[in-house]
Amino acid sequence: MNEKTIEVVAVAAMKEEAAPFLAGAHPEKVDIPIGEAWYVNFAGQDVIVVVSGAGLVNAVMAATHAVNDYKPRYLVSTGSAGGLAQGIFVGDVVVGTRYSYANADATAFGYELGQIPGMPPLYEADQELVSTARSAHIENQRIRAGMIVSSDTFVDSRSVGRIRKDFPSALAADMESTALAQLAYRHELPFVSVRAISDLCGHDAGADFRITVDEVAERSAAVLRHLVGTLPHD
Repeated sequence: MNEKTIEVVAVAAMKEEAAPFLAGAHPEKVDIPIGEAWYVNFAGQDVIVVVSGAGLVNAVMAATHAVNDYKPRYLVSTGSAGGLAQGIFVGDVVVGTRYSYANADATAFGYELGQIPGMPPLYEADQELVSTARSAHIENQRIRAGMIVSSDTFVDSRSVGRIRKDFPSALAADMESTALAQLAYRHELPFVSVRAISDLCGHDAGADFRITVDEVAERSAAVLRHLVGTLPHD
């Protein structure tokens, strides 16, 4: 890869979730110590696409290397999530406005539920990125904006009731977004997570996505294609 100003590092847990960024973009493999990464021109911008592996630690380790090596102007998260709130449906795209850890509990020491000691109670997305993502006009695509919670536990019928009670305003749950939001906070990077809803965290959440992972990935990437394409050039 020639020396370029990287606008965006985009992080997906699985290669299937990154596929819309790589398709037809003549991806160029680049080296990172953890995960996989490619340089692509996506929506007219220079982007590093990272496949981190699932989970909070994998996401933040792979993304940290990409952020340190390529010094992007923005960090985004893409892929799938489980729907939590009433009125959220499979196939919706959720643009995260705030992020918290679903399983963090230091309330005994005076912290808020979901807050890591020494860190903010919530991580806020960049409001301009949120606004631009929400403005995407994609036929037959609902876009909702709201809170995303994350943990290393796949949310299904065993845990969804507790999470809905603890985080009543959360629209979606995933396994990476909050860790990436924390990384962005520490690096002072504008951040947003854009996730398509693959299931509703019910009895069949682990087995029945109801739409394919390819469709989930394309729905998320379509909104990010609009977002990335509107970012200012040098």
